Amino acid sequence: MARTPLTKNGAEQLKAELQELKSVIRPRIIQAIAEARAHGDLKENAEYHAAREQQSFAEGRIQEIESKLSTAQIIDVTTLNADGRVVFGATVDLVDEDSGAEVTYQIVGDDEADVKKGLISISSPVARALIGKEEGDVVVVQAPGGSKEYEIVEVKYI
Repeated sequence: MARTPLTKNGAEQLKAELQELKSVIRPRIIQAIAEARAHGDLKENAEYHAAREQQSFAEGRIQEIESKLSTAQIIDVTTLNADGRVVFGATVDLVDEDSGAEVTYQIVGDDEADVKKGLISISSPVARALIGKEEGDVVVVQAPGGSKEYEIVEVKYI
């Protein structure tokens, strides 16, 4: 079975969501189903059907998170010693060669990616271009909008 990389922070977020689903949301849904059943006829009971739909969604999400955590390879970025090379979990400061704009990205697993927060997926074009490079290197990223050149200013393992 393929192991999917996940940062320690990403794993903690998934565990927190799982705990919330199991200890707060699941009991709330069970209570809503019980109340809806008390109203009588289930065929025409919209509250009952809505609660059952919420239950289905929550149980599916619980299974999905448990599956992801069971197959995850959790990597603690702070313990990495990659000699300044860009690896999974590294935080990279880049400068766009054309515009001079500076941007910072952390390379994370597919489930953790959020570009607005500076978290890019290991399978993204930018991350694939950066992996294995060092500070001072210029990388060419083949993006859907054309190629872009970035200079690696700094690589951090935080």
